[in-house]
Amino acid sequence: MQAVDKEVIGQILNWLRAGTRCWLATVVETWGSSPRPVGSLLACNSDGVMVGSLSGGCVEDDLQEKLLNGELAPERPQFFQYGVTPEDVEKFGLPCGGHLNIIIEPQIPSAESIAQFDRLNKALSERSWVLRHVDLPNQSVNLIEATKPSALSWSGDQQVLQHTYGPSYQLFMIGAGMVSQYLAEMALMLDYQVTVCDPREDLLEQFPVRNVTKVRDMPDDAVREFANDHATAIVALTHDPRIDDMGLMEALTTEAFYVGAMGSSRTSANRRERLLALDVSEQSLERLHAPIGLPIGSKTPPEIAIAILGEITAVRKSQPAAQATVTPMAVKNTASG
Repeated sequence: MQAVDKEVIGQILNWLRAGTRCWLATVVETWGSSPRPVGSLLACNSDGVMVGSLSGGCVEDDLQEKLLNGELAPERPQFFQYGVTPEDVEKFGLPCGGHLNIIIEPQIPSAESIAQFDRLNKALSERSWVLRHVDLPNQSVNLIEATKPSALSWSGDQQVLQHTYGPSYQLFMIGAGMVSQYLAEMALMLDYQVTVCDPREDLLEQFPVRNVTKVRDMPDDAVREFANDHATAIVALTHDPRIDDMGLMEALTTEAFYVGAMGSSRTSANRRERLLALDVSEQSLERLHAPIGLPIGSKTPPEIAIAILGEITAVRKSQPAAQATVTPMAVKNTASG
């Protein structure tokens, strides 16, 4: 889930608490060159205020008009397609003949709907996963706890949507140096939640990048508390083995999708020897990306940051979505309307 999608869930919750009717739209299928991926969310309220995006601006105005005019999902959840005809492609400016299928769900203020979105919002804040099962014919919604992320599933025949809501990707950095500054700025542009950990109080206080979480703990404790999930990349950037090694020992036991450490080939070889001597297994060390980053000949801090983010992106994109392990939750309700 992207950070903007968390904003969508939070805004729907606020609208429902204020007694305002609204809609939740979800991209369930795309073809061609769609500007936004499957799972993208948009919310629109009865005043026409919108949060989120389905197409990067191609169809949002038309969707808003149809919702406010009662042409789409006035009372019941509805499946809708954009870009099916050449006229649609020309009208909405969808690139390369792309088109998208969406599910639109009306949300009526009620104790049940507020409980549903409150649970989703809390799960995202706690960096946990929830599977949302939407049955359009039966107008029912079930929330199911999930231990791992899973790909969105849409059954056109049965008109059933299963969508796992989870935390936005996090970049957890050990060290508040110059490379960390460039890396944090670039990661924020890519919609990462950024956390920087450094036990050195003076360096952490001087870290100039805004909108990051600062943690002044020893890195092993901080990794254990803040970075043990499938949506986190952990990078050690201090060049100080007394700090980096502690964080890496813990990081290699987590479920983070990426663990990397900055340093030359020689530094990386020495680090591996130290970690083996500290009882880190060979199998665990196979997860460590060191030297960190893509081999683009990077030398300067911004070049190193680009190389690191490039490798993190490549690893993230290469990972198939895990199948969620699920258990029923208490929150159940019928779809609004």
